[in-house]
Amino acid sequence: MRTMTSPAATPPQAATPHPDLAPARWRMLLLWAGVPLCLLGLAQYRSWEQWASGRFGELVLLALLVCALAWVPRRFLRWSWAGALAVAWSLLLVPFAGPLPVLATALFCTAAVALGGALAARQPVALQAACGLVLIGAVLGWLLPLPLHNRWTYLLLCGGLLAWRRRALASALSQARMGWREAIAESPRTAAFAVLALGLASTGCWLPTMQFDDLGYHLRLPWQLLLEGSYPLDPATHVWALAPWLADVQQAVPQLISGDEARGPLNAAWIAITACGVWQLARVLGGGARAGWLSVALYASLPLTAVLGASMQTETTTAALLAWLVVLIARTPSPQSPALFAGAILVGGLLGLKLGAAALALLLLPWALLRHWPLRDARRVLAAGLLALALGSSSYVYAGVVAGNPFLPMFNAWFRSPFMPPTDIGDLRWHQGFDADLLWELTFDTSQYLEAYPGAAGFILVALAGAWVLALGDRRNWAIALMATVLLAASLLPMQYLRYAFPSCVVLLPVLVLASLRNHPRGAALLLSGVCVLNFAFQANGHWMLRTGLLKQAVKSLGQDPPLYANYAPERLFLQRIRAQAGSRDVLGLDPGLPIAAEIGSRGRTVSHYDPALAEAARSADADPSGAAWAALFRRERIGEVLLRADTLSPAQRAGLEKAGARRQAVSGQAQWWSLPAQDARP
Repeated sequence: MRTMTSPAATPPQAATPHPDLAPARWRMLLLWAGVPLCLLGLAQYRSWEQWASGRFGELVLLALLVCALAWVPRRFLRWSWAGALAVAWSLLLVPFAGPLPVLATALFCTAAVALGGALAARQPVALQAACGLVLIGAVLGWLLPLPLHNRWTYLLLCGGLLAWRRRALASALSQARMGWREAIAESPRTAAFAVLALGLASTGCWLPTMQFDDLGYHLRLPWQLLLEGSYPLDPATHVWALAPWLADVQQAVPQLISGDEARGPLNAAWIAITACGVWQLARVLGGGARAGWLSVALYASLPLTAVLGASMQTETTTAALLAWLVVLIARTPSPQSPALFAGAILVGGLLGLKLGAAALALLLLPWALLRHWPLRDARRVLAAGLLALALGSSSYVYAGVVAGNPFLPMFNAWFRSPFMPPTDIGDLRWHQGFDADLLWELTFDTSQYLEAYPGAAGFILVALAGAWVLALGDRRNWAIALMATVLLAASLLPMQYLRYAFPSCVVLLPVLVLASLRNHPRGAALLLSGVCVLNFAFQANGHWMLRTGLLKQAVKSLGQDPPLYANYAPERLFLQRIRAQAGSRDVLGLDPGLPIAAEIGSRGRTVSHYDPALAEAARSADADPSGAAWAALFRRERIGEVLLRADTLSPAQRAGLEKAGARRQAVSGQAQWWSLPAQDARP
């Protein structure tokens, strides 16, 4: 499909696979060696004790129900199974994410295709969308302090892009539709399997936003723009306020247009863009449509694909940009199909997402220069580099100017910004050591490397270890196999944290699929599909939201978020009511382990490490059992509303609330909302 394949993207010699017709016996044995190793690991760690069989059963039931829905257009409209399943999954997103957020995201992504097509002409639509999303987010990132962020500004922006590029956009979408049909026609059964798998992965996008970092950090920027129309560059109240913000800016666009959070639809779009990149990479490496679809299925089956779909973490977007960047580098050099500036946009996007993502792009630079060296043009390369810096550097520049540390809150032992202590932040939990058995431990003892359960990494690193070795010895694809290995190692070297390695794992998947198909053409599909099923069996182990059956609860509540908030994040219900009030005073979270006021924007305060100065003041106030110090803190910081958990409330805090005249407004389990009288909040 044009979103997945195009004349510019797939060289003629790479259109069909070239498997070894008679693979040596040792190659087949090596390919399948990962299976007994995987079984050994499952037995050694007694993984069945951690298997949430009920959650897997719910996935199977959901897959059967969606297949039943897809059967109707398949039977009466003669659609392909893959096409019918894609439409069914897309429609099912609407009741869970909301019609307006879905429509706003569709408008945003279409406008991104229009803009991306102007600078990435003759490229697949998915790549144009990725480039456009980066361009829009990067420009808005520079404009964050200005009071121009509102629904009408963003509607005008998207509408203007559609009007400007309407003819090119119509042509690109028409070609994408034809390419989609061709890709399905080449391998219809595998395509249906892959789309079904993608749909199961996208169910993470059905869930409301309740992950820890989102409630304490990522929701802050989109809600601040929605509430106030501009973003204050103030790290004094949140040390992550000036951290790389491209992903959060992109989340803000459909949120401002629709008036509600649009995390689910936008993440679904990024998952689709990543799937197209993975499919395209398999084709560029010499595989056919079957290899592409199997690569997509493996990507969808990784537990973290669904987990990240339920979050605002950057790795969903990073995987998409990294996969497409590798596609551009892996293509056969051709002056007729230059993609230098498309690559620069992707590199700029990676820089704007996270410093670690930019490091991955930097590691790819030597390979890119070696592969495309005959086509070098010093001036064009310099221009591309400047473009990448301009697109990705807004947060770093603002942080350097405002805080004196362009990487705040990172590396502050060196830069010594006054907004936080002169120390380097880190989490000792994720320094288990870069050892020889790291991949084994990641697979079977995953809780040591992520806030998850065993199996959250999936089983590709062990079950397909033989394919990995074969890929490194394949003269056709050894370079990309080596680069994917380097990317994975680099992701895990400074900190052994699984989520950071996810984008590199995604890039590795087509390499493993091609090695499998080339060394055992008849049996590889069984091996790969079996790994997919095993990954899905442990999908719920990727996060507590999946393991506790939140998906089933979301379905039972028909997409209504309040019942889920009441059970798992009641503060979100309190904050909805606080936002509806015409108040200007700050909202303080009193639990240092639960910084959950990000969705109130710059008014949200916390006594956690996110606000070092207030955290230190809170520790001092807690030393006064009379509560007078806390009452003074409330007045000094202009606190009007307080969120707390009764089981973590200290005696000094309780006394301070009483002395300040606070009144309890709402209770939900241990969560409570208290209001302070207006006169007590004045300085």
